[in-house]
Amino acid sequence: MRDLFHVPEGGPYLMSHSVGCLPRAARAALDACYLEPWQTTGGAAWGPWLETIEKFRAALAGLIGVAADEVAPQQSVSSALFSLLSGLRPTPERNRVLMSEQAFPTVGYVAQGLERLGFETRLIPAAQSPGDVATWESHFDESVAAVVAMHVHSNTGVTSPLAEIAAMARRHGALSIVDAAQSAGILPVAPHAWGADAVIGSSVKWLCGGPGAAWLWLRGDLTPGIEPLDLGWFGHEDPYEFDIRSFRPAADARRFQGGSPSIAPFALALAGIETVTALGQDRILGHNRDCIAAFAGAVDRPIDMTGRGGTLCLEFADVDRLHAVLAPGDFRYDVRGRCLRASFHAWNSPEEAKALGRAITEAGLAFRLVS
Repeated sequence: MRDLFHVPEGGPYLMSHSVGCLPRAARAALDACYLEPWQTTGGAAWGPWLETIEKFRAALAGLIGVAADEVAPQQSVSSALFSLLSGLRPTPERNRVLMSEQAFPTVGYVAQGLERLGFETRLIPAAQSPGDVATWESHFDESVAAVVAMHVHSNTGVTSPLAEIAAMARRHGALSIVDAAQSAGILPVAPHAWGADAVIGSSVKWLCGGPGAAWLWLRGDLTPGIEPLDLGWFGHEDPYEFDIRSFRPAADARRFQGGSPSIAPFALALAGIETVTALGQDRILGHNRDCIAAFAGAVDRPIDMTGRGGTLCLEFADVDRLHAVLAPGDFRYDVRGRCLRASFHAWNSPEEAKALGRAITEAGLAFRLVS
């Protein structure tokens, strides 16, 4: 599996939760889908360029089990969430956007920015676990217009009870939105099984597609009632009508596309999705769990990944010493606060996981699995 990626030289690369490794197929995809049409046809490249966008929509739709016409390419998770929430019509009685304080900050920033449109942001305190159904139940009421739940929380690896959250949202008349940026490519993303109304995500992490190729899925029957504020000619029912006085939103998810799409990011992301799909997410997840089991054996303690994503999130009392201990092995990881984040993807091996565990154990470093 490692041979399918360009893995940075040095020690184990454990940063899939941040930026996945470049697939070896990516350069050829960029040339064939973006550069070659431009070089050989100039302005006529828009034909094959837009075919690339459609191929991305189809590949992403296949990955998460939805219809391609329900997928809208986006520049980022932030733009996807803004486009979606800005299309809602809050009322004084129903205007709250509910999310955990443990959510990735960008979703909170978007919600706060939309307060000028009449929304109100309600943050569930970080001390209340977003992995517990009771946490969400205690904060839901009829004032909630939309709930945004992380599939996987980036600083803990904990997953949200998405089916239960979606059911709560339906009972209270709220829109349920899932952020799958930290899960797509390693955990199954299943909008219909969850009963979710919308899913937003990125290609840069486990999907190994690089930045600039995010996406929005919205349940098809909801689309006609949501009109985003981020308008552009590619969101028009007929982009080539060219009547400045007449904007009619597209009937499907294309209404969320806005202006001219960036092509190169989606050519690269397409290669990432195709590589991950060819390997199989189940196989990648199984390999991830094998690596974590190898780490657990090296530290001689059980690591329970039930209800978690693909990232080991371990809290250390002495982070400075942790950095010093791992430096000789040139491990590629990151730390948020006191939390070491280490992710095992297809290019990693159980031997690398054991090496990480041995380095920690031999140094006598105490840690706990973050919850």
